[in-house]
Amino acid sequence: MTAVIALVGRPNVGKSTFFNRLTRTREALVADFPGLTRDRHYGTAQFEGRQYLVVDTGGFEPEEREGLVAAMAAQTRLAITEADAVCFLVDAKEGLSAQDAEIAEELRRSGKPIYLVVNKMDAKGAVSELPEFHRLGLGMPYTISAAHGHGVEPLLEAIFSDLPTPEAEAAEAAGKGPRIAMLGRPNVGKSTLVNAMLGEKRVLVFDEPGTTRDSIRIPYERQGKPYVMIDTAGMRRRARVGEGLEKLSVLKTLSALREADVVLLVLDARLGIAEQDAHLVGVAVELGRPIVVVVNKWDGMNPEQRKAVKQELERRLDFIKYAPIYTISALHGTGVGDLYKSIDQLWIDSRRHFSTGELNRALADVIETHQPPMVGGRRIKLRYCHQGGENPITLVFHGNQLTRLPGTYKRYLESAFRRALHLEAVPLRLVFRQGENPYDPQPKKGKH
Repeated sequence: MTAVIALVGRPNVGKSTFFNRLTRTREALVADFPGLTRDRHYGTAQFEGRQYLVVDTGGFEPEEREGLVAAMAAQTRLAITEADAVCFLVDAKEGLSAQDAEIAEELRRSGKPIYLVVNKMDAKGAVSELPEFHRLGLGMPYTISAAHGHGVEPLLEAIFSDLPTPEAEAAEAAGKGPRIAMLGRPNVGKSTLVNAMLGEKRVLVFDEPGTTRDSIRIPYERQGKPYVMIDTAGMRRRARVGEGLEKLSVLKTLSALREADVVLLVLDARLGIAEQDAHLVGVAVELGRPIVVVVNKWDGMNPEQRKAVKQELERRLDFIKYAPIYTISALHGTGVGDLYKSIDQLWIDSRRHFSTGELNRALADVIETHQPPMVGGRRIKLRYCHQGGENPITLVFHGNQLTRLPGTYKRYLESAFRRALHLEAVPLRLVFRQGENPYDPQPKKGKH
């Protein structure tokens, strides 16, 4: 099994900075705000050729509290349960606190291998504060600077020397499978849907809009197939996006869309489709990502309301008519399992490869059915086609006067090739290049 290492500690001790250091990314939000990381955040890392998962957690406050703080503590406990090893981070600059002692006591009860990590040792005078951390009773502390990387390698050497060697098959399988991005406005039920698809409460669900501030990556398996779930922060309208956390969350959502193989656009049936929903879809379309429209909270609507929602979907999202639409109840799990049929098919279709011969036979049939129009007394010529890429599948057309090809005929080409290639539900990008046919045995002389 691939090792899982959890990063635990009170707020603002540098867990997210350490996460970024281990994963060599900027995946975790880092800013000077206590409690910034509210959820478990998964990332893939490697050490000496061994792949492992790192789990970044929210600030741990083990004493009984209410609301969001208590939910954050529950998420941290789940991360500890999942982990093979726990890095308990403390702050060298601030020294030992009563909260550190409480966390240490809970970690001892977990029975997990605990590695006490004294962070921010780049600060002057921090070494003099080190002896007090021995009072936690967790063995010799490991001193690091997450910001600068000092001391990280010896810590990882100690952790992996205590862990069993992972199986090669598990290491190769890690990270494979469709990457599913959960997209939508705040409070439409994205995290509830993630939990329903995973079958457990792995993403923090709290009755506050925008509870998910970061993009959370969760590798998992379903019926023996690997997947990676990406639960993104809800993107707000630009005018409502202020400095700090909200702006960072928008960047994380865009990053998640670039990474995703399939996008689930989650809509609240009771709220209808807002301009922001159409904007989110537009971003995904620009990136060429396959989209599944998921209408949540469908169970509480009467027939007239359902009819109105369907009509609004046809009107507001007509530019993605190819996208499959599902009506579900994430809270009760109704219809959630059906989503995987489209996810799996979109994953396969978006990676299909077509030979140039196959595409040109389709092109000949398309032109025979409906020729390109005449422009200036000359007919536009589509001479040949080849595939220029996948995910999204890109078809490159060569010919004459293609810059004058009208939009209506381009839409006809897209529709006809969808039918011919059986690509009914994935984005299809058409590129038109005007020039000579490289397969022509006697090309015309170019200009000198």
